[in-house]
Amino acid sequence: MHELIIIGGGITGQTAAIYAARKRMDFVLIAKELGGQFLESGDVLNYPGIVKTTGAEFSIIMEEQLKFNGITPIEGEEVRNIKKIDGGFRAHCARRSHDGKTLIIATGARARKIGVPGEDRLARKGVTYCSICDGPLFAGKNIAIIGGGNSALEGVNFTKDIAKKIYLITIEKQFRAHEYLIEGVELLKNVEVIHEATTIEILGEDRVSGLRYEKEGRVQELSVEGIIIEIGRTPNTEFVQGFLELIPQGHIRIDCWTRTSIEGVFAAGDCASGQEYQYVIAAGQGCMALIKASRYLANLKGETAG
Repeated sequence: MHELIIIGGGITGQTAAIYAARKRMDFVLIAKELGGQFLESGDVLNYPGIVKTTGAEFSIIMEEQLKFNGITPIEGEEVRNIKKIDGGFRAHCARRSHDGKTLIIATGARARKIGVPGEDRLARKGVTYCSICDGPLFAGKNIAIIGGGNSALEGVNFTKDIAKKIYLITIEKQFRAHEYLIEGVELLKNVEVIHEATTIEILGEDRVSGLRYEKEGRVQELSVEGIIIEIGRTPNTEFVQGFLELIPQGHIRIDCWTRTSIEGVFAAGDCASGQEYQYVIAAGQGCMALIKASRYLANLKGETAG
């Protein structure tokens, strides 16, 4: 039985693994796919200490740091469920199971897609899913933000002084957002709201050049250089449903110490409650979870010795 099992190969899980290696812990890092959101990101301009990089370059740096610390992740393994066993927990995967005295779950979240032609082909080529992460890439440009909830309106608020013109496209007749966000959007002169509109295609060859939407039976076209899809994210927590307490949105409920509803199980990053979908926050929570898991193990040893 390992001291620790870390589930998730994004920045959260990798940070926890680096700290675990530095503490000389007996642990295993299980990753369905190493890299997490790095694989979806374009330019990264807001991580402290790194002036400018890309998601792909950042992922390479992290992998080098894993190697430097002697960490060999178990890649291509997906944890299907977790069971409590005597003395710890068992993570069941397709090929085998892994036992650990404590767990850190860092499986992240995936962006919800609109599922139209051009979306996947132009991902990271003008199509993005995070206003805060990628809004600065569209300085002085015309952009479209798709969505009608809090995340979409927060995206408008963040990019209002960055983009030249913002088209806010929502399928709803009315916004599903906090009133103060709605009032703020309505006052912005460089924002055009298009209600009851369904995006049907994203246009462009090598880069985004526009989009088509349907409204009241008519297909219309907009010329934009960036499209930010803000219709929410889905946490990768299906495998712990019924095992851990989740909040209504599906994230794992944690306290400020990253503890979950079961003692000895910690969660961090985008899969956990309080998420903000930022690399720096995810990394910090990964560190926090590792420290708390280490202290949990130390307490277990103290109880055993006593």
